[in-house]
Amino acid sequence: MLYNDVCGERLSALGLGMMRLPCTDEKMLVIDEAKTCEMIDFAIENGVNYFDNAWIYHGGNSERIAGKYLRRHKREDFKLATKFPGMLPEAIGNARGIFETQMEKCACGFFDFYLLHNVNENNIEYYLDDEKYHIVSYFREQQKKGLIRHLGFSCHSSPETLARFLERYGDIMEFGQLQLNYLDWHLQEACEKAALLDKYNIPVWIMEPLRGGRLANPPEEMKSCLKSVRPGTGYVELAFRFLQSLPNVKMVLSGMGNMEQLKENIRIFSENRALTEKEFSQLLKIADGYTAQMGVPCTGCRYCVEKCPQKLDIPKLLTQYNEQKVSNGSWIARMVIGKLPENERPGACIGCRGCEKVCPQKIRISEVLKSFAAELAPPVSD
Repeated sequence: MLYNDVCGERLSALGLGMMRLPCTDEKMLVIDEAKTCEMIDFAIENGVNYFDNAWIYHGGNSERIAGKYLRRHKREDFKLATKFPGMLPEAIGNARGIFETQMEKCACGFFDFYLLHNVNENNIEYYLDDEKYHIVSYFREQQKKGLIRHLGFSCHSSPETLARFLERYGDIMEFGQLQLNYLDWHLQEACEKAALLDKYNIPVWIMEPLRGGRLANPPEEMKSCLKSVRPGTGYVELAFRFLQSLPNVKMVLSGMGNMEQLKENIRIFSENRALTEKEFSQLLKIADGYTAQMGVPCTGCRYCVEKCPQKLDIPKLLTQYNEQKVSNGSWIARMVIGKLPENERPGACIGCRGCEKVCPQKIRISEVLKSFAAELAPPVSD
């Protein structure tokens, strides 16, 4: 197992994400404890020492099960992480109640790593107004008490929202968790968000390295091209080698749901075989080509913005359109667009086509925005 010395800890480069544990029901609420216990034991025996959890995983059951089976091991043999569910309205103003419940459920004495979960456009104001909501200050207090060893955050927001968060808290956040993989490097502007963390000297934790399993079995349109990047390398390994090519990445979390996946991932992280510069560029070219094929080939040149009488941030809207198309419906796109004022959303386009006259990619922007607005519209009830 590869290790990184970060935050004053020696952490396995691979962490076990506990949001996709084996379950016995279709709703993924009843965790198969025997299989989970076996996976935890095997992970620790083979060098994995980081276990990532959250309040919402498996309907709230994951934290309890994690604590139950991790406690069978020496406390120094594992690092336990969990998160404050700031994306849930009922959590705002209840940091103490949430945290005390988590401490009881896990019963591991303290949390090695604790995150503000999913900092985004819908909850950023709650975090920034700490005098009123006392979220960050509360967890800082728990850190001083030794109940939290390291405080960080996860983020699905735009780079602009992340920048606002870091302007306020960048000096006290010890790590940042991003959705980052070769498909999202440009699609979700992960490259820009990673650069922001680097600017603040904050090490990067990776979530969704396989995009929820999508990159383990990529679309047929990508498979033949992917095989040419590094012949003989499987799809899963290729995705992980991409992440090993990023120097600021110190932790890769994989939501492994069975022993087969766990063994394969441990094998991959037994050595660092980062991509060459040529392989890295080739992989991104394939990903960007697929995104453009599914959505639109916007390059972000912003010529269109200068010609828009509505002053719409067209590249930003097209980025979310691509996210919606590639993901076959995306809560992230809905979240980002839903937080914009009405006059900045796709539906504010008046169809003048001035943007299309200067678009180097010849995108039919007005038609795309009209279609996007229709997709985002709430269903009409009878």
